[in-house]
Amino acid sequence: MSDTVFVSGLLIHAHHGVMEHESKVGQRFVLDLELEIDLKDAAHSDKLVDTVSYAAIVETASRAFTAQSHRLVEAAAGAVADALLAGFAAVTTVKVTVRKPHAPIAAIFADVGVTLVRTRDGPRRHG
Repeated sequence: MSDTVFVSGLLIHAHHGVMEHESKVGQRFVLDLELEIDLKDAAHSDKLVDTVSYAAIVETASRAFTAQSHRLVEAAAGAVADALLAGFAAVTTVKVTVRKPHAPIAAIFADVGVTLVRTRDGPRRHG
């Protein structure tokens, strides 16, 4: 399927990280979300009931991302992917990218993070 609903650049302040100060003070994370869903009916009906609401996606992802403090962004991204699949029955695949622009790394970098792809059948394997 090639139909996708997406939210890009969602800024969320959360308390994820290995370092003690990351879990206490928290920091800004940037999430990109892609949800595969058949949009044929929505394209013809022009009705919200035939798709997924951006607002509902943001609410679900934000709640899942901040519900618990994780040491790894991989775990936080997994929580978001699981919540989106659980919350939207019509969605077949979810791609979650979590960027950590202020990661405590002794280097100059543009961005670091992870991308997870989850389907109703489990993780997508490459190679």
